[in-house]
Formats: sequence, structure tokens, C-alpha cells
Amino acid sequence: MEASSPTPSFSTAIRTASHEQHTEAENSAFMSHLLGGKLGVAAYRRYTEQLWFVYRALEDVPQDLATDPVTGPFLRPELARTEELERDLAHLGGPDWRTDLAPLPATAAYAERIAACARDWPGGYLAHHYTRYLGDLSGGQIIRGTAEKTWGFARKGDGVRFYVFEAIGNPAAFKREYRELLDALPVDDLEKQRVIDECKRAFALNSAVFRELGDEFPLSA
Repeated sequence: MEASSPTPSFSTAIRTASHEQHTEAENSAFMSHLLGGKLGVAAYRRYTEQLWFVYRALEDVPQDLATDPVTGPFLRPELARTEELERDLAHLGGPDWRTDLAPLPATAAYAERIAACARDWPGGYLAHHYTRYLGDLSGGQIIRGTAEKTWGFARKGDGVRFYVFEAIGNPAAFKREYRELLDALPVDDLEKQRVIDECKRAFALNSAVFRELGDEFPLSA
């Protein structure tokens, strides 16, 4: 009789289950063109503006999330990105960068979903926290390097500060600790599956933003 395969850890399960949606988001036409240096700095600025709406929703959350057993261990100040995004946007758009700033419809829907989870469902909020911040610490560094090379931003300077985690000296160790916290999440298997499903939804919402950015910045024929 064959021994049954060991049950994968939750951090492995969530990464595996969302792999397809993650790949779809990474390979969107807009992101492919941006990373390929085929779009101008205006497209990068517009993308950064959308991130600002998303991260305001992620970081302007009810105080009780900080003491919730599910979300509390993950709410680390060294991850906060809103202030860095605002420095980047001031560099990209000048002191009046907020004037007439509005989210794309897909961005508004994304931010509203994050805010709803933050109010009503800690596990759902954690799904969005995971998809954003671990992505920033990983693939986000590719975007930073491309932006510096393509548009001449100073290395880790204004324009790309969103991607620079000054307070995290060892990103690999930080991500490892984050995954260990996921593995120790104090919820049952049903709730873990709900978190995985919300993670997939987060990637889908992100892909919708990329589609709308792609519509706004099509490559010339």
C-alpha cells in the first residue's frame, strides 16, 4: 500500500493554487509592454497612480485588524507603501499630482473589495495583503530595474521608491518568515480554502486593472 503524499503547507497551497492567475497578471499586454520598454513614462505614471488607490485601501484599515489573530502578525510597518508612492507621484507629476486624479473603474472595484474585506473579513484581507506585498518584494524588483533603465530614475530613488523596502534588510528572510506565519494561520481548512479563493480573486482584480491600462495605452500599430 502506497503511503499518502504529505499535505502541503498552507503557504505552498496558496502559491500553487494562484499560480495560473499570477502568471496571467504578469503576462498581461500592458505589463509586457511596460517591462519591454515599449511604453512611455506617462504609462508608468498612470500605473503608479492606480497603485496609490490600491495601497491606500490596504493601509487605511480598521484598528482592530492590528490585534486580530489572523491579520495582526502580518501588519508590519516596514511594508507600508503609501508614503513612498506619494513621493514617486510627486516626482512624476509635480506638487499638484493629486489634481483630477481618479481611479480606473477596475482600480475602484479592486480598492473597494480590499476595503470590504478589511471591514468584514480578516482572512479575505490577508489574501489581498499576501498577493500585493510578497509580489512587491519579488517581481516588483524587476519593474524597478526596468523603470530606472528606461526612464532614467536614480537607482532606488524618486520615481521608484515604491519598490524599495528600506526597513527590510533581508527580503528573502522576510518572505520566509511571512510564509511561516501563513503556515501557522489560526483558522480551519474551510477558511483556508476561502482565503485561497480570495487570493485568486485578488489576482483577477489586478488583471482587470492591467487590461484597462492596456486599453488606455495601446501600442501604435
